[in-house]
Amino acid sequence: MLYHLFHWLSNEGIKFPGSGLFQFITFRALMAILLSLIITLVYGKRIILFLQHMQVGESVRELGLQGEEQKKGTPTMGGIIILMGILIPTLLFANLDKVYIRLVLLSTVWLGIVGFVDDYLKLRAKRMAQKAGANYKKSDKDGLAGWSKVMGQVGLGIIIGATLMFNNNVKVYREYKGDVKPAQATEIKFEGKTRYFVPANEPVTTIPFVKGHEFNYAKLLPKAARGFTWLLYIGIVIFIVTAVSNGANITDGLDGLATGVSAIIGVCLALFAYASGNLRLADYLNIMYIPNLGEVSIFIAAMIGACIGFLWYNTYPAQVFMGDTGSLALGGIIAALAIMVRKELLIPIFCGVFLVENISVMLQVSYFKYTRKKYGEGRRIFLMSPLHHHYQKLGYHESKIAVRFWIVTVMCVVFAILSLKIR
Repeated sequence: MLYHLFHWLSNEGIKFPGSGLFQFITFRALMAILLSLIITLVYGKRIILFLQHMQVGESVRELGLQGEEQKKGTPTMGGIIILMGILIPTLLFANLDKVYIRLVLLSTVWLGIVGFVDDYLKLRAKRMAQKAGANYKKSDKDGLAGWSKVMGQVGLGIIIGATLMFNNNVKVYREYKGDVKPAQATEIKFEGKTRYFVPANEPVTTIPFVKGHEFNYAKLLPKAARGFTWLLYIGIVIFIVTAVSNGANITDGLDGLATGVSAIIGVCLALFAYASGNLRLADYLNIMYIPNLGEVSIFIAAMIGACIGFLWYNTYPAQVFMGDTGSLALGGIIAALAIMVRKELLIPIFCGVFLVENISVMLQVSYFKYTRKKYGEGRRIFLMSPLHHHYQKLGYHESKIAVRFWIVTVMCVVFAILSLKIR
């Protein structure tokens, strides 16, 4: 809103000292991260006190894990703090006319609501049990049914995929090197030369560490069926949104773990978005030039600030948990951003922790069912899944596990960034 206000005042010939700074994405991104930190640090404490007053406490299943008793009663639904830290700075400093900004804002609110409803239903089940005088035990059956969460994720995936396929403001520009300028080419003066860029609204992505690294999903279909590429692309987007969102949700099992991992991944995505949306950097790195994508850097900066500010209260011993309100939203945001910057094939790298946590659960459940059917009793690969609980069972303190997972994420992010030059 401030961006639009100063832009309107400038058009009216009214200028304020420093208002010209709002033209620069870097300035607005820094302001977004600063405001996000202020919101989460200052107002975060007030929200925690409000949640405590409303008795929005966490119920912990008895799994025999170290420190689980002291977590009982810790306020949950703290994801509201993260959502505020993301949405308010973005609304103030970003250009809301850009389709990418609208899409990430929608993604944040959409899965934030799904997570909030899930947290609320869990809280209601706890209160009803307490009113009935029964001992409440946390169950996976509390909250939203699994299919309801999946439907929310599928709905968001459809919106993201359809927007990137059919919205006229979504373009990936490729330099035209022929002798005759095509009618639809855009003329751009760059590096002392006039270049012509041909817009393309196609389901393209980046194959990491490969020369000629652009890949069109249409090539996965026979030529006769390529008219249905949009169905394939939307299906892929749905899978990515669901997988990453669930990965973030599963990872949120230790104090500060999912929050810290998400902040580090945000740095990676901010670099990708800024580079792809900047013609000079895109040309230098020989990556796709995606006009208007750089504006997303402001949103990502707010996300990073919100996660770091939330860590102030979420690190061990946590004063608040984000709940599904935060974890589902963060996972959906990361998935949406990766798809928009056309780097979704890098998700297994920079979201390596989410991937491993997801796989550990699938392996554990599959192996248990297989051995129970074959031998009459279920056997386990890990002491407990997800993977972070396995290390807890081995005797590692949860703060040590969280920090080491952060370090692994830093390594994964650096490796993903190297893909911009190593081919």
